[in-house]
Amino acid sequence: MNPPYIGSREAYEDACKLLSHYGETAGIEASDRAEAARARGNHIHFCHWRQIERLLVILSLDQCIGTIH
Repeated sequence: MNPPYIGSREAYEDACKLLSHYGETAGIEASDRAEAARARGNHIHFCHWRQIERLLVILSLDQCIGTIH
């Protein structure tokens, strides 16, 4: 699995907020927010929430991915 692109500190903070508020269903919430942004025609927020959805998958893993230094 390739690590997701994290465009800003805000994206990481949004992911952490979703995790703390929604727990295991944080990914579903991120997906819902992405779909709502797409429905409004806001492609920037759509991409933001999709990236967060992918980041939440990585954050929920119990193992490391990629190279460890």
